[in-house]
Order: sequence, then structure tokens, then C-alpha cells
Amino acid sequence: MPRTSEPGRSVSSRLLDVLFAFEPGRSEMSLSDLVRSTGMPFATVRRYALELTEAGALKRDAQGIFTVGLKLWRLGTLAPFTEPLRSQAQPFMEDLYTALRQHVQLAVLEGDEAVVIERLSAPSALGLVSQVGGRLPLHCSAVGKILLSHAPAEVVDSILDRGLRAYTPQTITDPARLRAELARCRSTGTAAVRAELSEGAHSYAARILNTEGRVVAALSVVVRAGSVKEHAILPAVVTSGLSISRLLGWQPTVRVRTD
Repeated sequence: MPRTSEPGRSVSSRLLDVLFAFEPGRSEMSLSDLVRSTGMPFATVRRYALELTEAGALKRDAQGIFTVGLKLWRLGTLAPFTEPLRSQAQPFMEDLYTALRQHVQLAVLEGDEAVVIERLSAPSALGLVSQVGGRLPLHCSAVGKILLSHAPAEVVDSILDRGLRAYTPQTITDPARLRAELARCRSTGTAAVRAELSEGAHSYAARILNTEGRVVAALSVVVRAGSVKEHAILPAVVTSGLSISRLLGWQPTVRVRTD
């Protein structure tokens, strides 16, 4: 339950509680939903939600359902890192999508999860657990393994120490085996995940580097198992990742940072 009646909390912090109640999978919320999510009184939530609607941060339909407003969406696109990254990656993601007609996604590390900041999906492609703005586990998604393999040691240790959830029978849950795989990802800059997160879904990812040689994102293609040969996917993903990296300022002479 979110913080509610703590003394000294500002109006702005409560307004943010209402806004942050919206997340992937909860993009449409009633007043009752917002009350349950924030833990604040109904009258308080109603007042804040209506104020946010009047300001354009939220939108309310005829049935009283709230969604994120256009002004707030525009503000989110101005995030200093993700928007340039998305813009630079877009043409290469479109090329991969056109060539393969599968899911192509771009993700960054946030805390102990991978956040999908862009995705292109063919209507006929298999269903996925994630969407734009959604989060993926680091230990069993291809983008996650790329990001985890280049994350600080304390992040890796924290994830391994708390146990590795098995999403499918193929999920790697043995810490030693995962460490070995992360070492391979760090060495090659690529990751291949076969039905570890979702049954029947194979994912292939490559790293994206900045001007200092640090891994700042991961690019992946997700396909239905057996629909596309791995040798037809991975080289294209690696090439796209390197091309995006160059646009971000990375040069082949810059050593990839693993610290």
C-alpha cells in the first residue's frame, strides 16, 4: 500500500502518487482504482484527479475513466536520455522490422529491471509479456542479459542473491550457470534466450554503447521459436546495435567498458 497519511507530505507528492498510479497494464483507471492504488481518501483523489485533468496531465472520458493526458505524454518524450536514443535507433529498428516482420525492441536498465522504451511489432508476431514502458527481468530476457552482463557487480550480486525466478522450464535459475552466460554476453556483446521468459519465444539481443564505451541500452528481436534461423537474425541485430552506437559517439577504437 502506498504512503497515505504521513504527516508533512506535500500536495505535490500526493499529486505524483496519482500520476504514478498509471503504469503498463494500468493505463486506464477509475477513481476507485486510483483510491486503491494510492491509498488516499476518495475525496482527496477525486480533487487531485480533476485538477490534473483540468491541467491536461490526465484525460477523463464520458464514463469517468482516466488516462494519461497528451501534455504529460509530451513531457515524457523530453526525457534527456531516452528520446535521443529512441530517435537514433528508430531507423535501424524499422529496417530490422521490415526485414524480419517480428518484434524489435529497445531497452535500458532501470534499477534491477530492463525497461522497454521502444518496440515495433508485426500484427502476426507472437504475443509478448512486455510493452513500451513495460519491464522485463534481467536474468531471462535477451535485453536483460545484455544489460545485466555490463551492470555493476553489486547489481548482479543482488539479483543472484535473492534467487532467480523460473518463468518457464527453460529459465536459468542456477547462479553459477547464469554467471557463466553473463560472461559470454560480456565477451561477445550478444545474448540469445530460448523460451526462458515465454514458452515458444526466442530472443536475440546486442548491446548499444555510448561515446565512453559504456553499454547504455540493448536492442533485440523476438521471434516465434522455429520461425527464423538464428544465423539470419543475430548478425543483423549486432550490425544495427553497432550503427546506433556510432550515432551515439562510440568508435571502434574505444574499449568497451565492463566496470
